[in-house]
Amino acid sequence: MDISVVVPIYNEEWNITKLNAEIQEVVSKITRSFEVIYINDSSTDGSLRELKSLKNITIINLNRRYGQTTAFDAGFKAAQGELVISLDGDGQDDPHNIPALIKKLKDDDLDVVAGWRKHRSDKSGICVLTKIGQYLRKKMINDSIHDSGCALRVYRKEAVKSLDIGGEMHRYIMALLRWKGFRIGEVVVNHRKREHGVSNYNYSKAVRGFIDLVYIWFLYKFSQRPLHLFGYASLASITLGVLSGFWTVYGKLAWGLSINRNGWALVTFFLLLSGIMLFSFGIIISLLFRVHYSSSEYEKRYYIREVIKK
Repeated sequence: MDISVVVPIYNEEWNITKLNAEIQEVVSKITRSFEVIYINDSSTDGSLRELKSLKNITIINLNRRYGQTTAFDAGFKAAQGELVISLDGDGQDDPHNIPALIKKLKDDDLDVVAGWRKHRSDKSGICVLTKIGQYLRKKMINDSIHDSGCALRVYRKEAVKSLDIGGEMHRYIMALLRWKGFRIGEVVVNHRKREHGVSNYNYSKAVRGFIDLVYIWFLYKFSQRPLHLFGYASLASITLGVLSGFWTVYGKLAWGLSINRNGWALVTFFLLLSGIMLFSFGIIISLLFRVHYSSSEYEKRYYIREVIKK
């Protein structure tokens, strides 16, 4: 298989047929050996019915709604192509940009090429959130691309198979791959207005995305040495606790202040106890990371109801 196209679907009944026709037209001009995989994220409209009416596709029907990132993960794991192409199911990503992405990947010998929606066709509120997210990403993880939210991307098989994503982490795929040593690039792509339906992006997703950003930052900085982070915090807390203890003793000797009625004694106790607890957390988290990386057995994060090949 030369190319796999992965498209998550949630309540895109009126966009599916047109988008599939565009994908099939574009990819068939590049190669005859391709597959198009749609992941139905438990849509509540007629999306699954529309998907079943199409031909030359594979449908992965998830057991319940898990979110876009998990849908991408299911599609990536099922993909068999040497190149894996991802895009949204709302029709705003233009499949006609796919050849330019592939050309960039091959010409520059890259592992991943992301689309950059330089001129977005979204509401102003979403654009503002995007700019804030871009600033935070640059400061915290520096993923070296302009548009981490664009789903239109081309991956080499080796890169996409290294991923195991959930939550809202599809925005940080490029950062994860860059940290693993894969070569990444980007191409300006056309971003179209949504013709049917409503956007699934909202403010709660932005908040969850920020939480995942902090998680990604922690993984990048301290996944190999979590004790360092907690160790620094522990030493700072213990140091402040010792200083507070000296001040408590000085108050007793110099001014005759009662230790059991002195607020600094409580502060000392709190800081020293916090320091011990933080150091203990660091040890526990280090052990958990070792268990995680050494274990191949884990509970599935999502379940597939059925796989339909048309």
